[in-house]
Amino acid sequence: MHQWNSVVLGGGLALLLGALLPGQQSAIAPLLPAPAPFDGTLSVLTYNVKGLPWPVALGRASAIAKIAGRLRALRRASRAPQIVVLQEAFTAEAQELGTAAGYRYVAAGPDAGEAADGTPSRADRMFAAGARWWRGETEGRLVGSGLRILSDYPVVAVHRTAFPATACAGLDCLANKGVVMATIAVPGSPAAVDVFDTHLNSRRASRADDQRSTVAYRRQVAALTRFVRANHDPRHALIVAGDFNMGWPTARRTTPLPEARTWSHFPVDVALDAVVRNGRALDGDAAYSHRRAKDLQFFAGGERSKLEVVGVDVPFGRDGDGQKLSDHVGYVARFRLTYRASGPTPSLPEDTVIP
Repeated sequence: MHQWNSVVLGGGLALLLGALLPGQQSAIAPLLPAPAPFDGTLSVLTYNVKGLPWPVALGRASAIAKIAGRLRALRRASRAPQIVVLQEAFTAEAQELGTAAGYRYVAAGPDAGEAADGTPSRADRMFAAGARWWRGETEGRLVGSGLRILSDYPVVAVHRTAFPATACAGLDCLANKGVVMATIAVPGSPAAVDVFDTHLNSRRASRADDQRSTVAYRRQVAALTRFVRANHDPRHALIVAGDFNMGWPTARRTTPLPEARTWSHFPVDVALDAVVRNGRALDGDAAYSHRRAKDLQFFAGGERSKLEVVGVDVPFGRDGDGQKLSDHVGYVARFRLTYRASGPTPSLPEDTVIP
């Protein structure tokens, strides 16, 4: 497991990208307005951007540029999500989306060379013995995790880990999938938020048989659960988002949903499920994402705060011609973040960081 800790104090512009993302430029895209002040609502975009290199995918540089342009347009309109959780940000263009869109803080997931902690068990070794080169399971990690968390608000701690090498199946083994966590201090609020980003093993796209991909999937969910329980601070609100590749097969739906209940001492819910359950209609693209059940945002309050989903927007759905900029819908869940203690909410200076 890898960890970075950093604190921002004082006024003016402060950048910690060098500490969080070694080697990435810390310059912010020019001429973009500052983030809107926190008004009690926290907006979180989860988006698999399909940032795959040529020749695996074609035309992705142009699509990624359009995604960056749309995020910049949202910022100019004061509608940019305060937090963005990306998957499949493999290419240089995809990895630079945060800078291009004006986000001041970027936390990266594991790169291609990072290995998971721990010693393989006998069951792990038996599963690994079934790896086959024609499924891409023996070639090693060719790319990193593709995970990025972008934030307008200070990132005060980052943890990340790769999934065990014995927890992948098929072509998914070519990427070093895992999880990254950023603790984000929300200015003007006494409650920090722990945000996790992950991408779990695909089913059909992995080219592995269902049995093997399901075993790998369950192993990854177990690794994710260990990581969340080891790193989530119960004082903080919790958001675990990403491409869960759950879908509707029973073997997959019965894996992450029960596990998620153990991630927090407070009730854990799913954003799109909660919106529907509360009687609010989802538009076409949000309803499509809900039916697909792959791009999920789990959430829970903490000891210091309550977190309630109040709506969903879809800035990255189908355009007028029916096309999408990725093979996924990118939707924003809007959460109301409130102080849990009785009495008046303490007022904190804009630049105060809560560890």
